[in-house]
Amino acid sequence: MKNFFNYVARLEHAGIQLTRIGLVIVLVWIGGLKAFKYEAVGIVPFVANSPTMNFLYKYDAPEYKKHMNKEGEYKPENIAWHQENHTYAFSYGLGAVIVFIGILIALYPVFPGVSAAGSFLCFGMSLVTLSFLITTPETWVPALGDAEHGFPYLSGAGRLVIKDVIMMGASVVTMAEAAKVHLKRKLA
Repeated sequence: MKNFFNYVARLEHAGIQLTRIGLVIVLVWIGGLKAFKYEAVGIVPFVANSPTMNFLYKYDAPEYKKHMNKEGEYKPENIAWHQENHTYAFSYGLGAVIVFIGILIALYPVFPGVSAAGSFLCFGMSLVTLSFLITTPETWVPALGDAEHGFPYLSGAGRLVIKDVIMMGASVVTMAEAAKVHLKRKLA
């Protein structure tokens, strides 16, 4: 058992690198998906209900509820509404920002200072995402007759958001490690 702990104790660096790779994969993949209509529509409840972001859409919440497509569903009238609402344009911009943050973090081997800045931006993005637990009614199981609704019962949207606690922690770990390497290189 001692050999196991001796081995595991040496995995910190590998864990940090795996964490960084995980952040990059998630950010680039999720950011890239923002270019597709189903993903753009999926974030509408978060943006429309956010007091700091809702101005980016033409229509106020809860207007969007009448125009939501299920994933994979094609309704031209809803697509037209989302185009008018700026749903897709906002999602394209957000996706570009998210991919950019992922690329910044991926630059660690060459530019650790830039990577640290990317991790800092990821931390901030995750903090904003977690605020949706407070502002977005769809993050909690609705009161539809079952006694299990509201806090602490996360809906699918809420389960999507809560994972950002891990993103925050991962971004702090990768930021700190990249900053250490950046400082060592500056002193060398």
